[in-house]
Amino acid sequence: MADTKREIERKYEATPGTRLPDLAKVPGVSDVVGRGVVELDAVYYDTADLRLAADGITLRRRVGGADEGWHLKFPVATGIRDEIRAPLEDTLPRALAGLIRSRTRDAAVTPVVRLRSSRDVSHLVDEPGGPLAEVSVDTVSAERLTDGGGTASWTEIEVELADDGDPALLDAVDKRLRKAGVEPSASASKLARALAETEPGAPEPAAAADAVAAPDDTAGKAPKAAEAAKAVRDRGARLKEKHAGEYVLAYLREQRDAIVALDPAVRRDLPDAVHQMRVATRRMRSAFKTFRKIIDRDVTDPFGDELKWLAGELGVARDQEVLAERLRARIDAVPKELRLGPVRGRLRIWANAHRAGARRSSIAVLDSKRYLELLDALDTLLDDPPLLKDARSAPRDALPEAVIRDYKRLAGRVEHALDLPAGHDRDLALHDARKAAKRARYAGEATAPALGKPARKFAKRMKAVQTLLGDHQDSVVARDTLRDLAVQAHAAGESAFTWGLAFGHEQALAAQRERELPAVWEKASRPGLRVRLAA
Repeated sequence: MADTKREIERKYEATPGTRLPDLAKVPGVSDVVGRGVVELDAVYYDTADLRLAADGITLRRRVGGADEGWHLKFPVATGIRDEIRAPLEDTLPRALAGLIRSRTRDAAVTPVVRLRSSRDVSHLVDEPGGPLAEVSVDTVSAERLTDGGGTASWTEIEVELADDGDPALLDAVDKRLRKAGVEPSASASKLARALAETEPGAPEPAAAADAVAAPDDTAGKAPKAAEAAKAVRDRGARLKEKHAGEYVLAYLREQRDAIVALDPAVRRDLPDAVHQMRVATRRMRSAFKTFRKIIDRDVTDPFGDELKWLAGELGVARDQEVLAERLRARIDAVPKELRLGPVRGRLRIWANAHRAGARRSSIAVLDSKRYLELLDALDTLLDDPPLLKDARSAPRDALPEAVIRDYKRLAGRVEHALDLPAGHDRDLALHDARKAAKRARYAGEATAPALGKPARKFAKRMKAVQTLLGDHQDSVVARDTLRDLAVQAHAAGESAFTWGLAFGHEQALAAQRERELPAVWEKASRPGLRVRLAA
């Protein structure tokens, strides 16, 4: 059984025989307690082409220490990683193998580096003797386990915050260490350093040290996952003056990367992971349609079908999650004196039963051959994309047309829905309009790096339409479920009054959203913004 620990730490350069400054003088630290020396022996695993290392992920089997076993680490931010642990076994535990499958696919995971460390451990404690942080001086020997690899050795200092500790303590320790002349490590992890220094043809340690001190020093560089948000913000600058096709491909690759990166988060059942992964599939699928004059739909349509399948399968879990939250909020809003019967208990049983089934379904999809083949196919597609003539056009010549085309599609659907009387047919038409609003929003977001503020403003207005229509559709779905729960309660001899009351509240909310739509649409459909978009 695997468990997870949030690891918050900082690493520093050291030399053999390094003596730590008196860390008891750090504010908040009462004492420094020596814990002796621990011998650690870890073998790190990866694919032959180091796919895990490329994404800042480490997988190791370590002997020695209180936490010996298998450890899988995912970067969260600079100096922060989630470590998933599993018991010491001869082979990679199945739970960890699943978490790396979106990266490794069918490639074998084999030993690449062995690290043996002699760790001199001290604990920083507060006045009552509670742990604040662990400080260790590690003397490390690294050996490359693949053909042609070399060896390396170094000494480093590692400061790891105790569970639930205050990160401000690390700043205080950092200040004390720097004052004593101790500098931060240039490597994000021991593995990263080992791979660099044991690679065939790597420079001698002295030369490597000189490289670290060069102007392009990578000290403090965030892991790939932590840089993702910044990469999105910088995309416009990096693609400035490029062709329209390069913007579209960059956007598509971001969605592909998001699907791969979110796979383990979905398996770990992290908050919002299913939703974010589903959004990435939808954004990619929408982009294939929106930019059909830039990338050939005859080629991409089958990919769109597979992405629709994946989003639909993941939707079982996501839709259940959203619906359960909505129903809980609706029941909680009913005054206590009007909650007749075991309504919360019945809702909890319903939610747990559906959630368990939805989660099993999501994991089965991620373990399926069809899903892994889709990931491989997306890689192939984006490595050699079927670009059309418009891909070579300037962004302002090709991209606005694609966005406005999606807007016109949305406008037709909204106008059709508003012409219908309230009822089932209008509900269906509004749901179709919601999907069109989402596609138009994604088009605006995708083109924002090239088209700037007008595209961002357009996307914001389309999101307002999408949000209103989404709330309406969620109400339609909630009413169906409330009706079912009322029938079940009645059949069990319970009062159905509270379920009927909640149903009425949802019905009134949907009617309110329909009354609000004309004003929201009038603001979103003002022509001035589209004129600026195409300018």
